[in-house]
Amino acid sequence: MRISDQYVWNFLFSLFFLSLIISGAVILDSEARRPLGDIRLMDMVLLSLATLRLTRLVVYDKITAFFREQFYDVVETKTKRYLEKPLKGPRRTMADLLSCPWCIGMWAGATVTFFYYLTPYAWFPIVILAISALGTILQILANMIGWRAEQLKKEMEG
Repeated sequence: MRISDQYVWNFLFSLFFLSLIISGAVILDSEARRPLGDIRLMDMVLLSLATLRLTRLVVYDKITAFFREQFYDVVETKTKRYLEKPLKGPRRTMADLLSCPWCIGMWAGATVTFFYYLTPYAWFPIVILAISALGTILQILANMIGWRAEQLKKEMEG
């Protein structure tokens, strides 16, 4: 397989993303609950945190592994079973996309922003995602402090 063969699928998925963005802009032009561009700093922070959490949910969390695994090949050996990205085709592009936080971050950001402008009912899930992201950040910081404390303790003992 040539790498350029996979570029076709990547290009098609990029066109699909672009068409979703354009369609979303057209829909929001007539259906938005607030003027586009009218966004407060606190709303931007919440949208950013919600996007962070949604990205992590799709790319890393076990609860969505069942979805990600649909785009991988199962390889079984005598001793273990593991997942491998397909060599080519649309499943390869989806596997690449679903393993890339920067890629999914674009899709998640577009989704969160679209629903933020479209309906007031999106506010509740956005707040839940944002609070969850803040909890994730605090947990990571606590882990970093704990790891650093353990490292310093070992240095002092050794």
